[in-house]
Amino acid sequence: MLIPTRRSVIKLGAGAAALATAATISSAAFAEDFVAMLLPENVNPRWESQDAFFFVEAMKMVAPDATVEVFNANNDTATQQRQAEQALTRGAKVLVVIPIDGESSAIIADSAAEAGVPTIAYDRMIHSENTGFWVQASMEKTGESQAQHIVDNTKSGDTLVMLKGSPTDPNAGVIFQGQMNVLQPLFDSGERILGYENWTQGWDPAIARRSMDQALTQLDNNVQGVVSSNDGNAAAAIASLAEQGMAGKVPVSGLDATVQALQLILLGEQTQSVWRPFDKMAGVTANVVARILAGESVDSFITGTVKNGVDADVPFVPVEHYSAVGEDGVAYVIENDPSISKEDVCQGAASETSFCSS
Repeated sequence: MLIPTRRSVIKLGAGAAALATAATISSAAFAEDFVAMLLPENVNPRWESQDAFFFVEAMKMVAPDATVEVFNANNDTATQQRQAEQALTRGAKVLVVIPIDGESSAIIADSAAEAGVPTIAYDRMIHSENTGFWVQASMEKTGESQAQHIVDNTKSGDTLVMLKGSPTDPNAGVIFQGQMNVLQPLFDSGERILGYENWTQGWDPAIARRSMDQALTQLDNNVQGVVSSNDGNAAAAIASLAEQGMAGKVPVSGLDATVQALQLILLGEQTQSVWRPFDKMAGVTANVVARILAGESVDSFITGTVKNGVDADVPFVPVEHYSAVGEDGVAYVIENDPSISKEDVCQGAASETSFCSS
């Protein structure tokens, strides 16, 4: 995606070789204030179209003379580490990292610390004592919201499928913990039955689709609810349900409130998605980066600390989340997410819904 820029140079890396999305690459890439943002993959469109876009735009406002480059590792941890090394070699002053793997990405934060460069963990935690800052909504509460929605829309004795996230994503385990906070007592009592569960490596919808196909086969279509950890998994589950004539009859949760998810909600096939204000997350991150570049304190942004996987206390700034359900939920996301418009959502089959025709 080409992001218009005046004084900032933007570059997007794909695989081992970085591919520029800016019109030109100049010597500004070696400027004093050079910031690298490392994305994990492009399976989920939000990373490039929302998180990176909002971060770059916010940096233009709060640090207009800084150079921002955005790299995408395409779900390859070695590539992400090489991209970090490249940025550090070229003099990056701050790394903003969305890790593929919270544990293996520790080498990124550790290498940056050796170079005197702070690492901000954006959205996903990095399990290093050198993780300098974490910006995120409560993933545990997100999982609780997803599970509670499914519980509220099923009845005692119903069978549920759980399509979990990527086992390497530190958020996926926290989301699952939140889901189980709600579901485990019900599984234990028999009020709900866990019919099938599986992790989704790399959050790949193709893997989620195979899991849902297997679940329906093993359970002979006896499924009354799908606890899906994100919208990609949800869409895959819905495609599988549709083949059995079950789409729209089984509640399905999600996360990220993508355009596709909002369309599926209007069509009655996906029943919930958790939305987070990516513009605020990116804006807070940009402000922290600007303070760091200016040698100023970031204490005013910190509301507390959280412990990561190596028991390090990481300064934390939380953002809110919203459970989008039905037309009201779609309207809320459109009103509050500057990257999504009603025109975006009201395409294809969704354009025939009452929401879009009004």
